[in-house]
Amino acid sequence: MSTLLVLASASPRRIDMLRRAEVPHAVLPVDIDETPAAGESAESLVERLSRAKADAAALRADENAPILAADTMVVATPQTHPTLLGKPPHEGAARQMLLLLSGATHHVLTGYHLRYFDPVQGTLCRRSRTVATEVDVRTLLGDELSGYLRSEEWRGKAGAYALQGRFSCFVTAIRGSYENVVGLPLCSVLQDLRSAELLPKDWPVWSQK
Repeated sequence: MSTLLVLASASPRRIDMLRRAEVPHAVLPVDIDETPAAGESAESLVERLSRAKADAAALRADENAPILAADTMVVATPQTHPTLLGKPPHEGAARQMLLLLSGATHHVLTGYHLRYFDPVQGTLCRRSRTVATEVDVRTLLGDELSGYLRSEEWRGKAGAYALQGRFSCFVTAIRGSYENVVGLPLCSVLQDLRSAELLPKDWPVWSQK
């Protein structure tokens, strides 16, 4: 990789996934307005926000640095009416979100955007994908819900939960990418990085540890 990949996110989960995959990268968090537009679908929202995050990071990154940005949204469907669940601002909002997910199937969508410079063509290239995963949650008992809220694991998490944490106690099935629910569909991302020739030539370089 001639130029270091820039991850436009401060998410510890996304950083750790790239680290474990041994993808060299720098971290450049960005702060943008994530408010959905009126009538905007989850697919359109995560696509728009991931692109906006990548463009915001490009203003501060080294010239022509490849940039990866992502946005994750949980979609609950009570009475077949989709409800977008972002990061809860307080415990009351987290409780409402978890009650929507209790005893139901929901979808987790992660949109990611890769922007990079093609030195051969001399042009800016963009790749966008949205990956969806279905998650089944059993009915949460009152003391279970209260206990989870007390753990404060819900803070900063789309849909008010972390699948890789304590909330896994309540998940009965997952259909699709597990990593997508955590915050980054790693397999798809790596495929796009390889296709764009943004991985090290000797990747993967895993060794026994």
